[in-house]
Amino acid sequence: MKYKEILQLSEDDRLMKEQELKKELMKLYAQIATGAAPENSGRIAQIRKILAKIQTSRKQK
Repeated sequence: MKYKEILQLSEDDRLMKEQELKKELMKLYAQIATGAAPENSGRIAQIRKILAKIQTSRKQK
């Protein structure tokens, strides 16, 4: 998700997206903790970057 796309979302949509991504990230971390390999290991980094973009956009407004 690009930063411009995040800026176009409403505040409520950003919060919902952030919650969804945090849940997905926790599931991926749980898979790793149990010893299972995640399906897409690059997804963790991708989610963390999107979360950072969302949090940055919230602080700027």
